[in-house]
Amino acid sequence: MSTPVGHRRHPATAAASWAVLAVSLVLFALPFWVLLRDGLGRGWSTVTELFTDDEIPFARSLLNSALVAVPQTLGQVLLCSLAGYGLARVRYRHASKVLGAVLATLMVPTAVTFVPSFVVVSTLGWVSDLRGLIIPGMFSALNVFLFRQYFLDFPRALEEAGRLDGLSRWGVFRRIVVPNSTGFLAAIAVIDFFASWNQLLWPLVIAQDADSWTVQVALSSLLTAQNPKVQLLFAAAAISILPLVLVFVVLQRQLVRGVTETGLTG
Repeated sequence: MSTPVGHRRHPATAAASWAVLAVSLVLFALPFWVLLRDGLGRGWSTVTELFTDDEIPFARSLLNSALVAVPQTLGQVLLCSLAGYGLARVRYRHASKVLGAVLATLMVPTAVTFVPSFVVVSTLGWVSDLRGLIIPGMFSALNVFLFRQYFLDFPRALEEAGRLDGLSRWGVFRRIVVPNSTGFLAAIAVIDFFASWNQLLWPLVIAQDADSWTVQVALSSLLTAQNPKVQLLFAAAAISILPLVLVFVVLQRQLVRGVTETGLTG
């Protein structure tokens, strides 16, 4: 049976689609090509110079970024998913007030809470300490709201089946809800990891000692008005992207599933 004419794509339309995709690919890949060309133009000597620079502890900054981004991501996923699930499923008298307070914090600009947050961290003695970089970023009102909206659409029949099997509310969450929400959890985790890895302003203020620098602070120190190190900056930027690419590759399947399906459908 021949394919209906209405379902065929016109050759001109197909060619135009491929042309748009090709142009988009070139525009997307061009900055990365320039980054690699200018950063690694002299070969591995630039990388060697970067890791042996006495003024910039680049290897240490990469480790610090990992030590900050991984716990922050895990904390965001764990704490925010629990809070979101509680707001979606636990019925109590002040549930609407708690939700309203969470949403109200989303309207407060970051600049308003920046100074009080620094005062608290400084009082605790966490300046130039990884705890000052990790703990303040382990909770997000936006993620709580996103998890709540997701869990509102989670099939209640699965949870009720778990309760009939004798599971507690925590058991239902851990053994039923979480395993069936891996796509959404991965999507949130990737976004949080990227945001934590790329943050600059807060580490720039808290990480006052070079041993506590994150990779973004190290990158900013390579570009100064007195002694700009452009080639080292490009090489460092190229290397700093690699962990993000690795995380995306590892979680790609779950990420696409979370974005396309947004979880289970009832």
